[in-house]
Amino acid sequence: AAAGGAAGAGMVVADDEGTLTGLAGGCCFDFNPFAPHLFLVGTEEGRLHKCSKAYTGQYLETYEGHSMAVYAVKWSPFHERVFLTCSADWTVKLWDHMTPRAVAVFDLETAVGDVAWAPYSSTVFAAVAANGKAYVFDLDVDKHDERCVQKIVKKAKLTHAAFSATDPILLVGDSSGHVNSLKLSPNLRRITDIPVPEVKKGEAAPQPPSRLEVEVGKLNAVMLAMDVRAAVPIDSVTGKTVAPAKAGAGAGAGAAAAVA
Repeated sequence: AAAGGAAGAGMVVADDEGTLTGLAGGCCFDFNPFAPHLFLVGTEEGRLHKCSKAYTGQYLETYEGHSMAVYAVKWSPFHERVFLTCSADWTVKLWDHMTPRAVAVFDLETAVGDVAWAPYSSTVFAAVAANGKAYVFDLDVDKHDERCVQKIVKKAKLTHAAFSATDPILLVGDSSGHVNSLKLSPNLRRITDIPVPEVKKGEAAPQPPSRLEVEVGKLNAVMLAMDVRAAVPIDSVTGKTVAPAKAGAGAGAGAAAAVA
């Protein structure tokens, strides 16, 4: 996993200029796979700090992320703006780093030890919790609740999760030092088909979208359905940014068209 412990001590709140000195202890961090200089840090007090390697003495932005320690932060492997966090405050949160508040909150009613994005779909992720259960979400199917919940251990807490990059396997680690291998059912490993563009008479066949473009468009549609201010709409066929409608020209049509 690209996340790890971050050194730090003290509970002094950062000053108004955003200097890093005196911040609460860091619990986790992750680098943006599309912008390697950009990274996020989750802290003991629940705040999230967006940082850059180009500005070693300051952070770029602070999010009031959680009310307790942030255990994991994970950038999406498909979308450069989207990330997940989980916390001891029982929640998993979905974020667009360009907005100051979470787009969606999922309450698991127990401390959440880790989250992991699936490598085959931009809308699938897993979370593991202190109650010994693993949860798998697919936001393209259900934007509010998990698709599957499985009790893995009885007397230990689940602490880590990782998807296999090549097989339909979810690995789950627990506080007793064991690693459990779970095979995902077919409904949890759906791969979205790449749409075939319509060929108009007398014109050359257009280039179909790439897998990345399809996945970005799918996640954008989900984000827009949850929060119209959270994501930039992208055409699911072309993968290009959709220009906002002009005032008075079918208000609300863009948002409605983006809802899955």
